[in-house]
Amino acid sequence: MIPIGERINGMFTDVKRAILEKDASVIHVLARRQTEAGAKFLDCNVGTAVADREGAMRWLVTEIQNAVKTPIAVDSQNFDVVKAGVAACDSPVMINSVSGDPEKLKTYISYALEKDAALIALTMDRRGIPQDVNTRVEVAATIVTTALEMGLAMGKLYIDPIIIPVNVAQDQPARLLEVIQQVRMLADPPPHITLGLSNVSQKTAERSLINRIFLVMAAGVGLDSAIVDVLDTDLMDAWVTAEMLLNKQIYSDSFLKAARMM
Repeated sequence: MIPIGERINGMFTDVKRAILEKDASVIHVLARRQTEAGAKFLDCNVGTAVADREGAMRWLVTEIQNAVKTPIAVDSQNFDVVKAGVAACDSPVMINSVSGDPEKLKTYISYALEKDAALIALTMDRRGIPQDVNTRVEVAATIVTTALEMGLAMGKLYIDPIIIPVNVAQDQPARLLEVIQQVRMLADPPPHITLGLSNVSQKTAERSLINRIFLVMAAGVGLDSAIVDVLDTDLMDAWVTAEMLLNKQIYSDSFLKAARMM
């Protein structure tokens, strides 16, 4: 399991305020807490906090690295902001994210290869986010094929099939499980599969429960990474337990504690 901590994001009020006021203490605490909770990467997104997003990204990355050694996922839809964040990183880095649009995809893969970075690629293209299983898998196949042709190892590629809130399209979570199963068969070894998990429960009344149950269901069909609230102990315990029951973690009476130490 590869948890990516979601919490250092300018869409959260405390992080937005910290970026505006250059209050590094807030970022340090969030970086340490998420690392202690088991995050393998820390997602870093400036959101809409400031006009100078490149400068804000450099500041955020620097302050995270002042607090922890956890690798960073530089998260932006703006390539210049991505490059600013990656340039500030002094450890292995992840780029989050690029669409499956062929032109953009090749640009990002070339950059990921240059920087030895992992890359999250979304199953969407110029047509938008597909609503059906086949088109999502078609876009994923384009991503995988392009990555293989350009020399990006599957261990560096993360496919995000894009979860839509359940209160907007209730059929989508079940369809996404089908997509995950099929994407796993596109290459050997397969790419990683990740999700922005919290999107499934956006604006619902039972966010934590919906997130937890869907994460377990997705892990059962091949999801091995997710951008999640690693500070949600019940969520993380459910994920670890699912992986143990799938024989991906070794059982012991202290398997939950052991998983967090890996």
